[in-house]
Amino acid sequence: MVRLKLERMVKEIETDITLDENVKNAFLSIDREVFVPAGFQHMAYKLDALPMQENQWISSPLTVAKMTQYLDIDHKVDSILEIGCGSGYQAAILSKLSRRVFSIERIDTILKSAKERFSYLGLMNIITKFDDGQSGWEHHALYDRIILSASIESIPQDIFNQLSYGGVLVAPVYNGDQETIMRFTKQESGELIQEELEPCRFVPILDGVQKGR
Repeated sequence: MVRLKLERMVKEIETDITLDENVKNAFLSIDREVFVPAGFQHMAYKLDALPMQENQWISSPLTVAKMTQYLDIDHKVDSILEIGCGSGYQAAILSKLSRRVFSIERIDTILKSAKERFSYLGLMNIITKFDDGQSGWEHHALYDRIILSASIESIPQDIFNQLSYGGVLVAPVYNGDQETIMRFTKQESGELIQEELEPCRFVPILDGVQKGR
């Protein structure tokens, strides 16, 4: 039954964007219902963003699919850095496309819930950190891919420095009064090639961390 629901969800996603086979398989292998707040299970497979604790949101499956597809993962990479773990759904999808996923979250109650979901699903290749994420995670760099799951005015140089040569970074970036999904590809020379992909709307990155009350 879950598989059928996931197949329907993926089919609906593909009315908007064509997924690579490996990305499609990742979506078919992660049950989104595990990541949906209590009371919203009936909406788990719809293409809607849903509210969660601490005034945060779990992104629409379509948004997660686009962000994943834009990372241009044509083979299983070694490491991905995610800034903004949230519910953990994006990290769970990425865990099927990478040997290791390093995910940072600034709200400890949200991170605790995400870690419980990872454990429940047996996703042992996701490593998490409680931090605000704007300096990345230098200890495990360099990363083949970096993804920001919250919008930012500009990408800190520290984060670009942690991207491997040939690597790809995808992030929602403020562009005037709107947000745009941007993709940066790091050349062997160190030059960054940037592309504007599409308008978007994400929660903003905030400074500091938020501990449980």
